Amino acid sequence: MPKMKTHSGAKKRFKITASGKAVGRHGNTSHIREKKSQKRKRSLNAPALISADDIARVRRLLGVGNGS
Repeated sequence: MPKMKTHSGAKKRFKITASGKAVGRHGNTSHIREKKSQKRKRSLNAPALISADDIARVRRLLGVGNGS
């Protein structure tokens, strides 16, 4: 059976940490920034942990572990 391919869109957006958690970008960062405070915009620049509900999906797309 051929090897599974890594999802190209996912590998550009997510990273798996050494402890197995998934990290990506925050939402609400690409437009309508004028009404958001500077403090809020700065905090949205930091990497965000992906919620526990989505970690299995991200790991499967990246081909890490068994996806669960």
